[in-house]
Amino acid sequence: MGKPDDLTVTSSNRIVLSSDHAAIQLRQVLAAHIAGQGWEVVDIGPATPESTPYPEHGAAAARRVASGDCRFGIVLCGTGQGIMMAANKVTGIRCGVCADAFSARMIRQHNDANMLSVGARVVGEGLALDIVDAFLAAKFEGGRHATRVAMIGALEG
Repeated sequence: MGKPDDLTVTSSNRIVLSSDHAAIQLRQVLAAHIAGQGWEVVDIGPATPESTPYPEHGAAAARRVASGDCRFGIVLCGTGQGIMMAANKVTGIRCGVCADAFSARMIRQHNDANMLSVGARVVGEGLALDIVDAFLAAKFEGGRHATRVAMIGALEG
């Protein structure tokens, strides 16, 4: 499910993961799971539990996606909200915070999201794995949704 050989795009099979201190353990679980599916995981940390600002980690991951270095990004913090907001400040990023697999699938299918945010204090490990699998397995549907995604991009100025 969601393996890189299923991708119909020509970009890489790399996924960047980052988090703040509140989500290190869940990020590491997700990284191992994603790597087990054949993706190349770029885990940019942090590695130690000292308090660290989520905006820096969200922006760093988003820059990797926006530059084309990574196809997707997954970011985590306590709620998923703050790090998602930081990621979305980077031009070209469409990141949604999800606490269920349906929403994760829909942000790919309808919004062509290139990043996913998860709250480590909101969802458990099993649900987080389901969310990531749904996000990676979904394909952008294009059509009427492409017009709307273009409208979102136009808002970036």
